[in-house]
Amino acid sequence: MGKRSRVKNQASSSTEHEVGPRQPCPCGSGRRYKACHGSASGPPQLYVGRPFQGLASECDVIAMREIVPAATAPLTLADGVGSDRTVVLCSLLPMATPALVRADGTIWLGLQVQHNFGDPSRDLAAVLERALAAEPGSAVGLTDPPGEGARIQDLVADKPLDVTVHDGFDFWVADVDDPSGAIAASLEAANAQASPTHRLDSVEAAYWTDVGTKEHLRWVMPHDEEKLLTALAKLHVLGKDKIADDTRLIGMFRAHGLLVPVWDLPLGTGAEVLEKPAAGFAEDLQTALADDAPLTASERSARSGLANRQLTIR
Repeated sequence: MGKRSRVKNQASSSTEHEVGPRQPCPCGSGRRYKACHGSASGPPQLYVGRPFQGLASECDVIAMREIVPAATAPLTLADGVGSDRTVVLCSLLPMATPALVRADGTIWLGLQVQHNFGDPSRDLAAVLERALAAEPGSAVGLTDPPGEGARIQDLVADKPLDVTVHDGFDFWVADVDDPSGAIAASLEAANAQASPTHRLDSVEAAYWTDVGTKEHLRWVMPHDEEKLLTALAKLHVLGKDKIADDTRLIGMFRAHGLLVPVWDLPLGTGAEVLEKPAAGFAEDLQTALADDAPLTASERSARSGLANRQLTIR
C-alpha cells in the first residue's frame, strides 16, 4: 500500500473511531467506550460527575470511598428520616456489602461497594432507605438500578462528619464472640491488605498513608479544578508546593468531580509532623486561589505539568 493510501486510511479510521471501543469513555463514567456511549443502546444510565456535591463533608465522603481502607463516621439523618435510628457510615463492610442492619437496629452503610449505577449518591440513598425498612440481622444491597428518588443529600443532616480512621477491620466484629478463631483468621487476611492511614487534624480531608515502600499524603480538595490547578502552579513556581522537607507533589487524581493532590513523603515521616506544615500550606493555597493575576510563562509550564499528571478514578 502506498504512503498516500495509508495516510488516507488512517485519517478515515481516526474520523470514524475517535475513541477505541476498549478505551475509557470520554464522558468520564469509568466504563469502556463500547459499554457506554459506544453501545448501540447508549450509556446505561446518566453519569453524575460530582455526586456528593452539597454534602458538608463531601471531601471526607470521597476519601472514605476511594482512599481510606478502614474508617467510620456517625451519620445524622435529616428530620423525619428514621430519626430514631443510628446510622454509621463505613468505608468498607465485609464482602463489600452495601449495608448491614445490626441486631440492635443500627445501620452500617458501606461506601466501597461493587455496584455502580451512574450516581453513587442515589445508590447510597436507595440502600439506606432499604436498610431503614429491613429487619435486624439483614444485609442490604442493590442488584438493579434504583431508579429516580432521593439522593443521600436529601436524607442526611447538613453537618460535618466526625471521621474515625481504624488500624484495620476489627471494628466489624468488636461485639462478636469468636470461640473457633475463624473470624480472627479472616480478619487477619483483611487487615494485611489495609495500609496504615491517619487523617490530619489541622486541615480537612487530608490523609497520610504508609504503603510499605513509601509514605504519601493524599488530600481531597473542594476547589474548582481549573482554579486549583492554577493555584498549585503558582505555589510550585514559588517553591511553596511542598508540605514538608523532602516532600514532593507528584501528581493528583480526580475522584467524583474533585481533585486529590498526592505528595511523596520520605519513609519514617509519619503523620504528626505534617500537621503544622499542612495548615501553613492551606493558608498559602487560599492566597494563591484568590490571586487572579495572569500566569507567567513559568507558571503556565508548571500548570501544564500538573495537568499531565492526573488520573481519573471512580
